[in-house]
Amino acid sequence: MKWFVALLLAGTVSAATPEVTFRELNAALKLSLWQDANLWDDKADAVADRLDWPVESKTDTETSYRRYAPDGTKVLGSQVYSEALYAEAGKVTQVSLVFINKGDYANLFLRSGMDADAFREFQQERRKRLRGFAGAFRQERDAIEAALRQVLGEPRRDRFGQSTQTTENVKRWDWEGHSILLAAPNNEYIALRIVPTALADANGKAARITDSKLRELLAKRVQKRPNGDVVVTQIPMVDQGPKGFCVPATWERYLRYVGIPADMYLLSMAAETEFGGGTYITEMAKSVAGLVRQSGRRIEKISRNLSIAAVANYVDRGQPLMWGMYQQGELDYRITNRTNDRKSVKDWDKWLETIKPDRRDARRYRYDKRTTGHMCLIIGYNKTTDEIAISDSWGPDFAERWITLEEAQHLDQGELYVIAW
Repeated sequence: MKWFVALLLAGTVSAATPEVTFRELNAALKLSLWQDANLWDDKADAVADRLDWPVESKTDTETSYRRYAPDGTKVLGSQVYSEALYAEAGKVTQVSLVFINKGDYANLFLRSGMDADAFREFQQERRKRLRGFAGAFRQERDAIEAALRQVLGEPRRDRFGQSTQTTENVKRWDWEGHSILLAAPNNEYIALRIVPTALADANGKAARITDSKLRELLAKRVQKRPNGDVVVTQIPMVDQGPKGFCVPATWERYLRYVGIPADMYLLSMAAETEFGGGTYITEMAKSVAGLVRQSGRRIEKISRNLSIAAVANYVDRGQPLMWGMYQQGELDYRITNRTNDRKSVKDWDKWLETIKPDRRDARRYRYDKRTTGHMCLIIGYNKTTDEIAISDSWGPDFAERWITLEEAQHLDQGELYVIAW
């Protein structure tokens, strides 16, 4: 018995969890999460409806719901920023609540076309917010943990994650087959994850999909349309929200697409994303290399110039491409409107004539490389129209947009990655 007391004092095992009802947990969180003592047999749509969290993504195998909470929305007495629910086969698999973090807290990101004065003002405001972040982080961390201790008792220390750079040290409470994990990596983010106890016992490690099975799955996700479009489907959407998290959000989408669990907030920490957003693409690739290798995959950087043939080589196998590009506001607006027009096209010869001016004018759109770096997915191509399909991490409305090859080459950073096997 002495060993147990020693471990308890050291914080490596938890004291007995107090008798807590699901209603008391709901009241503590101020969320209508549970309707009984088992969340895992609930239909995900029903849970999302009672929480009022909208659909973020829906594929044949998984669904996610996410809300960026309005100011003043409190969970455990603290402002919550991102509220997300994940599901497979229609049943809840995980809940994620993200509190103060260096992305959403700033709510400040570079805008396309900033002149020198605007950029200077941005830097000044950024420094001002940075000064207050560390103190606010400590205060929120301590308050959230105290609120959880009050209802669930003492936690134990644990680790959750699949690789060295993407593993969190967590405080863990177990209740009725649910593990409630509080992660607070210093000055990065505070996240509360609710997962099945069996997953927590496995430290969050998912079963590996064999190469042959993955190859078969991805091949089925390639859609060939009568108009010549070839598009990769079934890619989870992740809405990066009002922050510059395009790189971690894009990598989360791709990792989940190939069966590797991922979270953009955790990825942002691993790649040392800047306050408010901004991630070096090469740093992200290095940071997730171990996670990808552990899952039996590899990261491949593509050295070929951006072309329809280069895109087709991967898309035909069900592999989207992670693309580093520059975002130009006027052109981006034009791409969105043209994509909407494209949906109703019947005469594709006429469409070729319609987009000729866009090809010709592609290089007239100017951008500042300091402020316009962006990452999205290339998910398709059309050899007849010389167009490329892209997918941005801005929510379902941006899951598929079409850009001319000339526009893509004008915006290209020369950074293309795929996850291969």
